[in-house]
Amino acid sequence: MAGHRPGSGSGSGSGSGSVLSAHSVPGPGPEPADGCDPMNSVLGKVRPILEAFTSDDAALSLAELVRRSGAAKATVHRLAGELVTWGLLEREGCDYRLGLRLFELGQRVHRQRILREAVQPYMEDLLLITRETIHFAIHDSLDVVYLDKIFPHRGLNAESRVAGRLPLYCTGTGKAILAHSPPSLFVDVVRGGLKPLTRHTVVSPGRLRAQLDRIREEGIALESEEIRLGYASLAVPVFAGGTTLVGALSITAPTYRMDAAGHATALRTAALGIGRSLA
Repeated sequence: MAGHRPGSGSGSGSGSGSVLSAHSVPGPGPEPADGCDPMNSVLGKVRPILEAFTSDDAALSLAELVRRSGAAKATVHRLAGELVTWGLLEREGCDYRLGLRLFELGQRVHRQRILREAVQPYMEDLLLITRETIHFAIHDSLDVVYLDKIFPHRGLNAESRVAGRLPLYCTGTGKAILAHSPPSLFVDVVRGGLKPLTRHTVVSPGRLRAQLDRIREEGIALESEEIRLGYASLAVPVFAGGTTLVGALSITAPTYRMDAAGHATALRTAALGIGRSLA
């Protein structure tokens, strides 16, 4: 999550939550030094079972867990039973669902908890001012992960969710983060492929680089219909103490209702307030 000082002239970075298609599941970590296959370990077999669940799954059958995890039926059945004992999974009839213990453990992640506590008051202020959907996102791999999201009754309740992931290159928060990240991140994003989510998604490396240059110059990112037709996002980077990039704050609204000029000042003020709180 560390970044460069705004305006430092670092090259176009690359691009986050937390969830859709291929970019929703983290890739495998580095190979162990001893060359052992991590999938042969107990944890290596448990991981694909837990990651088989998507945000749309209330429960999965044993057969579906076997299919999605790629593990043997006997292995999945045995490990699922142990996960139920630990509270990481729960039984729902003959099916399995993610357990409450996972939620409890997630709330103990110190860095994310501190960030959420710092950003929530400012997000609430922005919600009152704009009456639009407010996001705070952090960077992970080639995605943004949504650490928090609040919205009014008429707000956007799709595409994004808390702990959900979307690509850095086509989200407002992602572009804001990417513009202030090291040049190597931009290279990684382009190498990973710029896949269109809508007909407006920027998939040209040259156009994306030009966008990031403008974002660094202006200090604000505007994404229009690259994630969902009819919606736009206005985003700014958030720096702890004015120097360390910790994430990005955004306002999302229907394109016809997006008041970029009117919301920019409130968005920048909120980002500065969060940065001072974190410092």
